[in-house]
Amino acid sequence: MTDPIVGGLHTQETIAARVDDGTAPDWVADHWRTFREGLLGERNGSPFPCYFGARSVEAGAPLYTAVDSMTDPAALVDLGRTLQAYLDVYPEYDDHASLVTFFKPPDRPLSEAAYHEHLWNVLQFLHVHDPDPWPDGIPTDPDDPYWEFCFAGEPIFPTCRAPFYADRKSRYCPIGLEITFQPRALFEELDVTADTEKGDRAREIIQDRLADYDGVCPHADLGDWGHKGDREWSQYMLSSDEDQAPSEPPIAISREHPKSTRLVETEPVTPSIPQEAQR
Repeated sequence: MTDPIVGGLHTQETIAARVDDGTAPDWVADHWRTFREGLLGERNGSPFPCYFGARSVEAGAPLYTAVDSMTDPAALVDLGRTLQAYLDVYPEYDDHASLVTFFKPPDRPLSEAAYHEHLWNVLQFLHVHDPDPWPDGIPTDPDDPYWEFCFAGEPIFPTCRAPFYADRKSRYCPIGLEITFQPRALFEELDVTADTEKGDRAREIIQDRLADYDGVCPHADLGDWGHKGDREWSQYMLSSDEDQAPSEPPIAISREHPKSTRLVETEPVTPSIPQEAQR
C-alpha cells in the first residue's frame, strides 16, 4: 500500500515515481508534467528565466505538496502543517529546496480576478492560523517596501503560476494554481539578495531571459525587496489584466499570535523524506 500523495511533504523523486506508476491523481500528474516541462524546457529558443529554479528541478532539489482544494479549511490546515514541516527540514535536506505546491484545479474555468482572490485567501488563512508571532524585523503593512509574507517566523517569497497568463508563459500553468514558497534564507544562501553584486547580476540575467522566453517586456511590478518604489506583494501573482488584479494589498497582518490554535492542536506532518535522500 502506498502513502497518499495528496497532502504531506514529498521529494521530487517520490512525485515523479508516483506519476510514472499511475498512482498519483491525474491532476497531480498534470501539474508535475507541466511544471517540469516549463522549468526544464525552452520557449522562443530561450531557457526558463530563473536559472536557479531550473537547476534546482534538474537536480531534484525541490520538495512538493498537493492540496485538494483552494478553499476547504481542512485542506488549508494541512497546507499550514506541511509548510511548517518544510521549514523545519529543508535546510538539512537541501538548502536550495523550495516548496512547490500544486492545487487541485477548479471544476470550471476561473477568471484572473478569481485566482488573485484565491491566492490571497490562502495566504490570509495561513497568517491567521500561524502559531508563531510575526517577525519583529518585518513590517505588518504590505505597502511598506520591507514587507514580505511570513509564516512560522520565516520571511517567504511565494511565486505563483496560473492558467490566465496568455503571454507570460514563465508564469503560466494550464492546470490550476501553483505556489512555490521560497524562504528568504534560500536567497541569502545563494547570495542573490538585492544588496549583493551577485544578486544584481542574477536579476539582469533573469530579466533578459524573461524578455526572450515570454516574448514581452518584463512586468512593471517586478522589483527588489526594500527598494523604495517596489512592493513585494504585487509580485507574488503578477497581473495580466490590470482591471482584474488587486490595486491594494489584499491581506491584513498583525503581530499577535496565535489567532487560531488549529495548527498547534493538529498532528504534525511527518515528511516522506528517506534518510538516505538527505543531502
